[in-house]
Formats: sequence, structure tokens, C-alpha cells
Amino acid sequence: MNRIETMLVDSPPRAWLQRSYELPLLERLGARIAGLRVVEIGCGRGAGAELLLQRWGAAHVTAVDLDPVMVQRARRRLARFGSRVDVRVGDACALPVADAAVDAVVDFAVVHHVPVWREAVAEAVRVLRPGGQLVFEEVTRHALQRWSYRTFLEHPKVDRFSAEEFVEALGELGLSLPVPAVTRFFGDFVLGVAVKPAAASPGPL
Repeated sequence: MNRIETMLVDSPPRAWLQRSYELPLLERLGARIAGLRVVEIGCGRGAGAELLLQRWGAAHVTAVDLDPVMVQRARRRLARFGSRVDVRVGDACALPVADAAVDAVVDFAVVHHVPVWREAVAEAVRVLRPGGQLVFEEVTRHALQRWSYRTFLEHPKVDRFSAEEFVEALGELGLSLPVPAVTRFFGDFVLGVAVKPAAASPGPL
């Protein structure tokens, strides 16, 4: 992200939008992380992780960001949560988390910044336990083609996804959406909750 987008993402209006609009919508789409272990990718200054801990009641959040400056800001912001949060420098395509170790991965509009975004989604699937959720709010190609995005913000120039392509990629990785994903703002955003298949029950002896 460039400086302008960093300012927008880390602004009070963005935090208000997450709290007042995005989280209630994601709850209606099936997001449930109270008492669970969660990874947030691209945590920025920690506003999203704060909501996951405070509003959604996550038991523990591992918050990851590429930018060491943002990681330090997030650590200060989230210090009051103590051992319930671990903020780390890390790559969405190489999460510092073991296989099948968490109950949910939360993506607040980060994956569209990753040039190899399919690898980031696959990495989220890797760390999810069977039955775990990928909770996402993403920015589509439709938005990135707008004059305002092209002029003021920086994003990968190739392999951008539509809402349909993003959902299709989730399906190719074995995830299902019990409630269909929704688009908002004329197709600029896609939001949903995708679920990793539960482990198969053992057959009769």
C-alpha cells in the first residue's frame, strides 16, 4: 500500500465502517469466532484485531503484517489484551502458524494487495483446522479499475479478481460457503464466510 491508502485504512472512518457495517454483515453471513483462535492477515495498526478481540470475543488473535512499523503500532494498541494477542511481522503467503492450528482466518481487504493472491488464500486454508472459517471482505477488479483507485492507490497490475473469481478460487481449494457471498457498492467489494471441510468421521470397525 502507498501512503495515501495506509492513511485511509488506518483512519477513524475506516474503523467506524468496520465496526458499524462490515462486522454486522459478516455476522449475518455466518462469522462466528467467539472463544476461538484466529489469524488476521494484514493487521495494520491493529484496529481489526481489536474488534476481533473486543467485539467478536476471539480467545486469541495472531495478527500478521509485512510492515514492521505497523506491527509496532499494533503491539502498542493491543497491549492491554495481554496474552490473548500475538502481533508478528509476517507474509500472508507464509504465515508463521502451524498446519490446521487455528479456527478462523480473517481477511479485511488484504488479499487483493498480494500479487500471488491465490497463494495467500491457499495459505489461509493450510492453517485452518477442519471446519474452520475464512472470513473475508475483499476489493474486486471492478473497484481497482476505477479512476480514483488507479490515480491515488497502488495495487498489483495483473491477475486481479472479480467477486465470482474469488469465490471460485475458494471452491477450488475445497472451501464451501454455507451462505452465499455478497457484493456491495456496485460490485466493488465481496464479503463472505468460507468453511474448510470437516474431518471425515472414521468408518465402522
